[in-house]
Amino acid sequence: MPLIKKEDFANGDENSIFCHYCVDENGKVKSCEEIFEGGVQFFMSAIGEDRKIAEKITRKNMSMQPYWKENPNDILNGQMATDEEFAEMMKKLHN
Repeated sequence: MPLIKKEDFANGDENSIFCHYCVDENGKVKSCEEIFEGGVQFFMSAIGEDRKIAEKITRKNMSMQPYWKENPNDILNGQMATDEEFAEMMKKLHN
């Protein structure tokens, strides 16, 4: 999710690298699987894409984040969107 407004950030902390959906009520980062599934559901509802494409976009998005580079998870090893596909989806998201 784009981190634009203070309330978009985890616990309203604008220095956080996570959005409020990626942490639990105590501010602890959710599991990779939980965040991945949330991302898939977000892209499916926000852009109207099917699950396979939403998974590819979510995988690409999470794989670009420093946290997931340092904390790899097998769920991120599947098929990933190309740079072009990702850019197109982000464009759709912001329209």
